[in-house]
Amino acid sequence: MKVSQAVPASGECRLGVAVDLTGHEAAARRPAGNAEAALSALADYLADDMLACNNEIIARMQSDVPLIPQLAAHLVAAGGKRLRPLLVFASARLAGYVPGPEAMRHVRVAACVEFIHTATLLHDDVVDNSQLRRGRESANAVFGNKASVLVGDFLFARSFQILTADGSLPVMAILSSTSATLAEGEVLQMTTQNDLGTTVEQYQEVIYGKTAALFAAACECGAVIAEASEEIRAALRAYGAALGMAFQIVDDALDYAADQAELGKTVGDDFREGKVTLPVILAYAAGTPEEQIFWKRTIEDNETQTEEDMAQALSLIARTDAIAATLRKAEDFSREACEALKVLPHGELRSLLEDVAICAVYRHR
Repeated sequence: MKVSQAVPASGECRLGVAVDLTGHEAAARRPAGNAEAALSALADYLADDMLACNNEIIARMQSDVPLIPQLAAHLVAAGGKRLRPLLVFASARLAGYVPGPEAMRHVRVAACVEFIHTATLLHDDVVDNSQLRRGRESANAVFGNKASVLVGDFLFARSFQILTADGSLPVMAILSSTSATLAEGEVLQMTTQNDLGTTVEQYQEVIYGKTAALFAAACECGAVIAEASEEIRAALRAYGAALGMAFQIVDDALDYAADQAELGKTVGDDFREGKVTLPVILAYAAGTPEEQIFWKRTIEDNETQTEEDMAQALSLIARTDAIAATLRKAEDFSREACEALKVLPHGELRSLLEDVAICAVYRHR
């Protein structure tokens, strides 16, 4: 995966705030809530598509086995921004797709992408033993690990039933390949867990696999639905990949810097599980020998962690300015996402996608 640096150093979120994307100081000046507002503006623009998608998701979650719709209802009630379906819709329309009264391809593909995403969340929460998801009890906390794994399998199967009905070989190829990449990303994360020898490049490979690959696929599928040129298809895929990287890097920063009520999941889970994310990689590299001993004890042998260790980890991350450096890396990807859109037509929808990329770095800050 190529990370381009040849991107303008500044941008402006149409929500009214100029952004200097070269430094973390911009994050401190940005009012809270702009990222959420950017996503809401995109959702408002695509409201009809999103309503149809939500109806499709609910209909496809039905089953004669009562536990499946019960668990599905828990997931729907938990909310979520449905960002990946939004990316399918936005990319398709930006690439020239005009749905008619009977045209439901974009809705079916968007629902399929959301099912793949939800299935991975169900499995991830079991692997990570997560107790919160979007501010509510996770499905595995309510229904148990076995039910969560099996319903995740059901959603994967349902997604490919939808793809078969759609019949597009290019879309099938994209989403089947991406599903394998998602699994590989999670396995790769497991192999780097508790390993402070993990490099920044290896970390980026992990988060591309587990997160950014599906963002990229959602955008590329939109272009395929629109029968766009290879240039447009590649541009939208690049936008999605860079946006996904920025989102995951910020998520990893927020695990050490966010308010739990705002984040919607338990803060500090990555540290307690010994996950080697960018804030830890940077803090470890910049630490003194004594500090590196602390990181080795708490990350590489995290079963010895104590309640006081989290506070110490936060102190060391703050001392080494690791969160600011992490967000600068997210800004790099945000700029790359905006650059990728330059081959697309100017207009409100392109501006909305640029807003999402710019504001993604400033979530919950």
